[in-house]
Amino acid sequence: MVRFASTSILKAAPLRAAFAVAVAAFLFFVSSMAHAQSPTAFKRDNLTLVTAQGEKKIEIEVAETMEQKALGLMFRTNLPDAQGMLFPYEGPQELTMWMRNTYIPLDMVFIRADGVVHRIAVRTEPLSERIVASEGPVTAVLELAGGAAERIGLKAGDRVVHTHFKAKK
Repeated sequence: MVRFASTSILKAAPLRAAFAVAVAAFLFFVSSMAHAQSPTAFKRDNLTLVTAQGEKKIEIEVAETMEQKALGLMFRTNLPDAQGMLFPYEGPQELTMWMRNTYIPLDMVFIRADGVVHRIAVRTEPLSERIVASEGPVTAVLELAGGAAERIGLKAGDRVVHTHFKAKK
């Protein structure tokens, strides 16, 4: 009888293992689907930088929620010059950013409500908790790859065209 029980246990072990693998696969699938529907999934859009060298279109992700703004470009290892992330805010205010858990240097473009570039913090230090401030009231920050603003020819006083900004009349 003992022999029969141990044989049953041995036969059941592969079934338990297969069941465990199936459950793990199911949980991975559910986790992947939840991540795809995550509130941190950024809206994609475009904006135009108007510089002395001409216009440059940039593909952006928009950080709309506080959760998205807190995450930003953290954990990214690459960002092409023609891409970025826009952090829009309701009204003009002093904005501060940092580079916690951000692995690549970024240019932080602080933009006034009318779409005029107020200031650019160039090549901010990766993984730093040093505060990077707008140094004046702005309604958005555009993060670009470190050095991209210079390569594009973007300077303070240039314009950013996007639905978030209201041009002066």
